[in-house]
Amino acid sequence: MAAAAVASPAKRAREDEAPAAAADAAKPVLYSYWRSTCSWRVRIALALKGIDYEYKAVHLLKDGGEQLKDEFAALNPMREVPALVIDGNTLTQSMSIIEYLEDTRPTAGVKLLPGSAAERAKVRAMAQMIGCDIQPVQNLRVLKRFMAEFSTQEEKDAKKLEWGKWVIETGFRGLEAALSTTAGKYACGDEVTLVDVLLVPQEYNAGRFGVDMSAFPTIARVCAAAKELPAFKAADPSEMPDKF
Repeated sequence: MAAAAVASPAKRAREDEAPAAAADAAKPVLYSYWRSTCSWRVRIALALKGIDYEYKAVHLLKDGGEQLKDEFAALNPMREVPALVIDGNTLTQSMSIIEYLEDTRPTAGVKLLPGSAAERAKVRAMAQMIGCDIQPVQNLRVLKRFMAEFSTQEEKDAKKLEWGKWVIETGFRGLEAALSTTAGKYACGDEVTLVDVLLVPQEYNAGRFGVDMSAFPTIARVCAAAKELPAFKAADPSEMPDKF
């Protein structure tokens, strides 16, 4: 009986690497909702990095919320958007996704986290003011639970706006003060950073809740500058296929 052929270590290594290489070559897939500010952040980062991707809409309101279905929970156990399938990985949490893109897709002229440890700490701190202290407290899940405390739809709607406005204004007061020491053309100097990526979507939400942005001139100014950039325009909700 002929002996079974045994692949050389080099050949076995090439065969083992083939699935990973195929995964690396696949177009990333972003699970997103057009008006989700967390999804929007990732869209901005993808656009800044020049990464082409497939868009898969997850409707947060249809049929009680498609993000709450078991099929989506297999991608993200938290049942929230965004989720990004890239390099054979399924990534969740917008901040983590953006830092992954920063680590794996260095792009000339795009450095969302500055060079020194102190500068990176300041950028992360201001980004977390938005991503930890403001946005989660006025997101859909919290608002729905908050509104359940009231009986009539009129009261629910009024209290929702009141709550969201208070959360954003409270957070923006601290953020405006922080930006007064760092802002140039953009939030941290004259180059776009992670702060701008989170701030533009949050400013949009401020408008939805009736926040008077004249009280926050630095935030308004740096957002206006960032929104002129092609990557920010491409990621805008108005450009998304699932907008309504």
